[in-house]
Amino acid sequence: MRKKIFFWFNNEEEDSFINLTPLIDVVFVVLIAFIILAPFVNVEHIDLASSSIKNIKNISDGRIKIYVRKDNSIWMENKKINLVDLPKILKEKKKFFPIESVQLYHDKKAFFGTYQLVKKFVEEAGFKRLDLVVKN
Repeated sequence: MRKKIFFWFNNEEEDSFINLTPLIDVVFVVLIAFIILAPFVNVEHIDLASSSIKNIKNISDGRIKIYVRKDNSIWMENKKINLVDLPKILKEKKKFFPIESVQLYHDKKAFFGTYQLVKKFVEEAGFKRLDLVVKN
């Protein structure tokens, strides 16, 4: 009986290779999925303004300015604005200033999600351009 157990543990014919076919199949399926889905992924790009004095003067002349402070509070014309009221206010501003662009002064400690919400509301109000003003 001892020889049988010893022979059973040393059976190298069955354990001599690892079947990699399922792994390779899965890798190819994932690769094909990425190749097919890659063109459908939309990435937003921000065009940066050149650093000339002329552009800086144009930025400071805007009529519609939104300030996002480090506590994520939103301010317009020295008044704190509720996030729920912002779309209505922006639509009213669009009626009075149809060709103006909105300038967003976003604090670096404020959340990125706040920027995204403000950007979404600006787009929904019908503005074509949002200037993101970053201070040193």
